[in-house]
Amino acid sequence: MSEIKEFKQLGAYGLVICDEKILLIKKHGGPYDGTLDLPGGTIEFCERPEEAMIRELKEEVGIDVKKYELFDADSVAFDWQYKDVMLRVHHTGIFFKIMEYSNEIRKNVELDKNNEDSLGADFYDIKNLTKKDLSKIAILELEKLGYKID
Repeated sequence: MSEIKEFKQLGAYGLVICDEKILLIKKHGGPYDGTLDLPGGTIEFCERPEEAMIRELKEEVGIDVKKYELFDADSVAFDWQYKDVMLRVHHTGIFFKIMEYSNEIRKNVELDKNNEDSLGADFYDIKNLTKKDLSKIAILELEKLGYKID
């Protein structure tokens, strides 16, 4: 059996919910490839969590966050087979509820040096989402918000 390696991720994410719909990105690459995920991402060196969230939502979704509040901080752990290596992922997130933003949601986004993993965003009806549609961290936060995800 091959050795399991550790993969740690610390990110800041935005929860944009309106009329029982949530803003999610189409994930490309990484442990959540092919799923819908919360917009946000890695907190860069010397960056505050809210700065990372604001920057990431601009890069991945195209919006300028105007009003937000801290909602939660939590983590998930799971195994991910990456090529011929088994990784034990520990994904920690700091989550902000977004109450106000400007600009239109970019439904299609090109991958580049600033955006390496989002193919664009859209609002999804929460009651139609399943666990197989979503990243582990998105499931965690939706359930904390009181939604039942099957």
